[in-house]
Amino acid sequence: MEEWLVLVNPKAGYRSHAEERTREALGRCDVKARILVPTTAEAMRDAVDVGVHEGRVRFVAVGGDGTANLVVDQLLQHEWSEPPLLGLLPAGSGSDLARTFEIPQNIEEAAMALRGDTRQKLDVGVLEGNWGSRYFINVAEAGVTAAVIRRSMTLPRWLGSSKYHLALALVFPRIRLVEMSLQAGDMEFSGSSMLTVFANARYFAGGWHIAPDASASDGLFDIQVFTASKKDVPRLWWLAKSGSHIAEPQIHRVVADSFKLSVSAPWPVEADGEYFGEGSMCGHIRQAAVSVKTPRS
Repeated sequence: MEEWLVLVNPKAGYRSHAEERTREALGRCDVKARILVPTTAEAMRDAVDVGVHEGRVRFVAVGGDGTANLVVDQLLQHEWSEPPLLGLLPAGSGSDLARTFEIPQNIEEAAMALRGDTRQKLDVGVLEGNWGSRYFINVAEAGVTAAVIRRSMTLPRWLGSSKYHLALALVFPRIRLVEMSLQAGDMEFSGSSMLTVFANARYFAGGWHIAPDASASDGLFDIQVFTASKKDVPRLWWLAKSGSHIAEPQIHRVVADSFKLSVSAPWPVEADGEYFGEGSMCGHIRQAAVSVKTPRS
């Protein structure tokens, strides 16, 4: 079996002991691997580059969605004749990409999925704004949830997924609707919005079913414009956990392979738990850019 380059985020999860658990799990499953533990985002990117230059095509991200997104973003800075293969060992506070591909939510069980050759294609979203051009794998948002994610990053890690609820309470007094315009597929929307979601996959924020009809391999974004007022935020926040928010009249939805978003005021943007910046942006899908190693059926 070809060797995996396994990249462990030592900061993923609260007291997750990711490196120790990864070594034990891979040894127990007899998975051939070289394990590296980059301690910074820059070091993680450098490790990906070294692996690519060594001719590797199999990479494992050990951590949450932020770790997987960082690895994918750096992999796609290179040219590939065939999509690189990404393995996932969930160890962070949110492993929504693993959830999409029915990969177990812990290192020990997920390690078994690295055996064999079952795989699925993964589309990757591209966002372009004043931050440059960045890839993302799950969900990007502009508006209130991006502000919540940014605030949650300052909260203690031991809070786990509950930090998102606390962050919402902290940013709620400052929530404002923004005048925006969106062109995507057959939608041309202009008006006030508190949030616009660009989903490549179904889940975000540790299992919230934000886009229940999205597919990570259909070449399309599932785009949702929230026109609700501030008083509706708590109700829609809870509905979004199960995906039932999409039936609400304040949600305008379209699927498209690209979009252009213009805003009248600074609007925070985040993707896969990483804050990108503020302002207008455009995006498109890079179809089947990566393959994901999946469990044997």
